Amino acid sequence: MDKVGKKHKLGLVLSGGGARVAYQVGVLKAIAEFLPRHTHNPFPIICGTSAGAITAATLAVNAMNFHKGVQYLSNVWKNFKVSDVYRSDLAGVLSNSVRWLTGLVLSMMGINKLNRVSLLDNAPLVNLLSQTLPCNKIQENIDAGLLYALSITASGYGSGQSVTFYQGVEGIPPWRRARRLGIPARIDARHLLASAAIPFIFPAVRINREYFGDGSMRQIAPISSALHLGASRVLIIGLGQGGPEVPRYKQMGDYPSLAHIAGHALNSIFLDSLEVDLERLQRINRTVSLMPEDVKQAISLRHIDVMVIAPSQPIDKIAEHYAARLPWTIRFLLRGVGAMRRSGANLVSYLLFDKGFCRALIELGYQDALKRKEEIMAFLDQKQEEEAAGNLSQ
Repeated sequence: MDKVGKKHKLGLVLSGGGARVAYQVGVLKAIAEFLPRHTHNPFPIICGTSAGAITAATLAVNAMNFHKGVQYLSNVWKNFKVSDVYRSDLAGVLSNSVRWLTGLVLSMMGINKLNRVSLLDNAPLVNLLSQTLPCNKIQENIDAGLLYALSITASGYGSGQSVTFYQGVEGIPPWRRARRLGIPARIDARHLLASAAIPFIFPAVRINREYFGDGSMRQIAPISSALHLGASRVLIIGLGQGGPEVPRYKQMGDYPSLAHIAGHALNSIFLDSLEVDLERLQRINRTVSLMPEDVKQAISLRHIDVMVIAPSQPIDKIAEHYAARLPWTIRFLLRGVGAMRRSGANLVSYLLFDKGFCRALIELGYQDALKRKEEIMAFLDQKQEEEAAGNLSQ
């Protein structure tokens, strides 16, 4: 614990968003370049949700060498094919579609005998994680003092709870709040697959006695996991467009397609809760700044430094330029719900695991981080971090 004992208050929060997570890789690539070549993981507390959970686990596994972990992520995402994540071959799409439709019919008849019914078959992702991500190294890095805690959030279909599975040093207490709880676990590929199981699209995953789906569902406080694990300073890499939101009203002549509605729903799941939680945290910070010190201690409130890095351009607009690169089988499948129209770009952006699209998002994340280099370096400054941790050490 000596290596992270003085700096374990810095947390990294990685939100979810399917293929959009390539943006996070670009930001991390820039941060890695800002730091010395053989730097250990600079984020002792790492929290991931949905596809961001896979990024988080990769950083935790490679905590000994931050550059190596980021380079691995960059190599994977720069060369991604749809077939690396879900089956796009004709036989795979047809068989899974038949199972999906059969499951719907049987469910309408009150029969529920088919398991793992989903629009797409993510067997390739299952194989990729099992072959390339040795999760046993997470505990090794914790024991070596290179990592304080890793958390992965998933949504329980049975309990309706947002469950944060965390693996960290001894003494981190579990927590329970309204509709969310944190429980200790040995994190493995099941937790990552469960957290990234986009509803309807990818199959739920059973962990212990419950089936879990995408962690962004019902996650009303995405930043809270980092705070429960002890972070006093949090860097957030989000996937909603940064800057003040300007409502855009435009006339809709046609009734919204299923893809338009689905994309709207996914944006609500993946983007809205983080923005609301961030606004809540900033409001609490302002309130705390007005309190006398004795009052702060009496009610256990403290100021949380937060930095957010988010795309400077709308990701759905970028997706429009690459949608045609989806395999024809997937385009055919999605065309029926209107996803190949411009209004369906949001939905497509979550499923577009294409190297061209991913490279565009990596470059966007990289450039966005470069523009804020001084701000990022000041936030990561080791002297400030040690001083903050020393003042708040338990």
